[in-house]
Amino acid sequence: MNTLKKIAVAMFVLVPAFAHAGEAVVKWHDFDDYRDVRPSNDVKGAYHKRIAASFEKHFNKLAAKLPKGYKFNVEVTELDLAGDVQFGGMNEFRIIKPIYIPRIEFKYSVTDKDGQILSENNNVSLKDMGFMDRIKRGRDEEFYYDKRMITEWFDKEIIPKVDPQ
Repeated sequence: MNTLKKIAVAMFVLVPAFAHAGEAVVKWHDFDDYRDVRPSNDVKGAYHKRIAASFEKHFNKLAAKLPKGYKFNVEVTELDLAGDVQFGGMNEFRIIKPIYIPRIEFKYSVTDKDGQILSENNNVSLKDMGFMDRIKRGRDEEFYYDKRMITEWFDKEIIPKVDPQ
C-alpha cells in the first residue's frame, strides 16, 4: 500500500476514535418561553431549530474535551441571545451592541462512564456584560458571543472538576 493510502486509512480509522471522547445531551424548553430568541428575517420555527442545532453542536464540542464515556447533560432553562432584533425599514435585524448582553441559564450534570455524577448544578446563570470588550478570535460564526461565554464557563468550571491537575 502506498503512503497516501496509508494516511487516508489512518485518518478514517484512527481519527474518529479521538474526535469525540465525551458526549452532550441537551434538553430544551419551549422556545417561546425564552427571553430573547426572536428571529430577524427568518421563520420562527426554522430559526429555533437552527439555534438548537448550533448550540447542541457546541455543547458536544465541549463534551469532547471530557474523557471517553463521560456525559455532559444540559437543560437550557433560559436563553437571551446577544443583541436585539430591531426594525430596519421593511426588515428586522439582530443588532449587536454592548447593552444587549448574552445570557443563559441551565441545569447540568457530568457523569462518568459508570453513570456516577461528578459535577452538577441546578442553577447556572451566565451573563457576559463585557462581551464586546474583548478581542474576537476565530471566524465570524452565528451566536459567537453566546458560545464563547459558555466555553469560558466550561473550561473554568467543568474541566478542573473532571481532570484535576
